[in-house]
Amino acid sequence: MATFQYNALTSAGRLMKGTIEAGSREEADEQLKQMQLSVNSIDTARPEKPKTAIGRNEFLLFNQQLASITKAGIPLERGLRELAKDVSSKSMRNLVNAIADELEAGESIEQAFEKRQKHFPPLYGRILKAGVETGRLSEMLTSLNRHLEMATQTRRIIFEAISYPAVILSLAAIIITGVFLFIIPQFGSVLEEMHGGRLPGITRAFISMANNVGSFWLTFIVVVGVIIGGFALLSSSAAGRRSKESLLLGIPVIGRLYHSSILSRMAEAMAILVASGADMPVALRLSAGATGSENLILESELLADQIEQGTNLMEAGHVCRFIPGLFLYSIQLGAQRNELQDNLYSLGQMYADQARCGQARLQAALLPMMLIGVGGFLALTILAMFTPMIQVITTLSSSA
Repeated sequence: MATFQYNALTSAGRLMKGTIEAGSREEADEQLKQMQLSVNSIDTARPEKPKTAIGRNEFLLFNQQLASITKAGIPLERGLRELAKDVSSKSMRNLVNAIADELEAGESIEQAFEKRQKHFPPLYGRILKAGVETGRLSEMLTSLNRHLEMATQTRRIIFEAISYPAVILSLAAIIITGVFLFIIPQFGSVLEEMHGGRLPGITRAFISMANNVGSFWLTFIVVVGVIIGGFALLSSSAAGRRSKESLLLGIPVIGRLYHSSILSRMAEAMAILVASGADMPVALRLSAGATGSENLILESELLADQIEQGTNLMEAGHVCRFIPGLFLYSIQLGAQRNELQDNLYSLGQMYADQARCGQARLQAALLPMMLIGVGGFLALTILAMFTPMIQVITTLSSSA
């Protein structure tokens, strides 16, 4: 059965739109006629995008509650039942109950969550399975929550770093545009009369800008559109995304902030995977994939291939530019001392601290720079308008 979207008129001449299920377009048309509808058009309906049942914050709360329940020694199936009773979202409640039903029917936990990949973070089923098998489920769920909170914090850091400056710049653009549209044109004609048409260069420049405000904003919009289109085009391929990421890394302060946050997420993800029993190549590949960084994914794939061929981690790391030597050395040292998970958590915390320091520097530098820039431009505008007046007054004073 297929779904068709129709546009039809009722017997009273009222427009009616909707969808209908039928084996073919002709069958759908016949059904509509039997409903005494006069069909204008009928087409195959576009499939709706699947909706994610669990929001990020809702999942974080669910995962933390599950960690607390398992820590108390409650079996996973019963714990899921208890959690479902406290969930406010009906879709979430149905999802959790369905998983509990399958677990009670004998299905493995990994299979139950594998069926619902779109609802849960990557590797969630594998983490739960490893936690149950090793008896460290509560610890692994807590580690996963820490990783997800780090990802949320990274997004918040970047948003906070650019949102306030963006508001300031927008307000400044509105004020300056208003000055150029309504104030400078009125001063321009008066000043030309007072100065006999021979205005200073800075005044002529600002009057010219005031006369071309519309052209400036049109050009600005076109340039911004081209830049956005270019970035969208780069995002369509892995090589393009690597190029875009390299451009971002080249921006002072912002690039370092992004780099630190990505490395922090990778370290946290690796710690979770190592705790779940993943070997080094698998942990490298999957943790890099969880960050979404194409450069990190490429270098981690190269490292994993080299390790599988028997190459030492530090030797294989000579080809890396995105993954620092300290990161690799700490991993190798942790593996040698059987402290790999602790070292990875420490790395994650260290890079998270670096990201927070980067955020503070970014916020501390951007606002003063923008205020100085906007204030300086307004000062030049005032100077351009009053310089001719000062010259006229000075000339009159000299003549007297």
